[in-house]
Amino acid sequence: MAQDEQNREVSTLRKVLSFFSLVVFILLVYAGFKFGMPYYRYTAFKSDVKEIIKIPVEGANLTEQLSNQIYERAKELKIPIEKKDIKVTVGEKEKTITIKASWSEEVNIVGIYQRTLQFTI
Repeated sequence: MAQDEQNREVSTLRKVLSFFSLVVFILLVYAGFKFGMPYYRYTAFKSDVKEIIKIPVEGANLTEQLSNQIYERAKELKIPIEKKDIKVTVGEKEKTITIKASWSEEVNIVGIYQRTLQFTI
């Protein structure tokens, strides 16, 4: 009889541990997603900006056109950036284009942990 009671306690303990492990696993996946998405957007945006400047743009105001294209792509990726935060400079002599943009995103994990991530390209 004592053996049956001990087996039930072990079985209950295993169920509780399994449930706790599942909850911890779900929280880790959630935290990974919350932290991973801003870094994914950063990487995608950086790659897209490199592609945008490779496409030939004609017209009088090259910096404005590039700035608009970059800003539109940022909005598509849901990057919290303002148009004024995107700086485009075109070197006349060397035919170089320099893009500078920076923004921050706050990651909030169920109100327990908050962190502000800074991104710059």
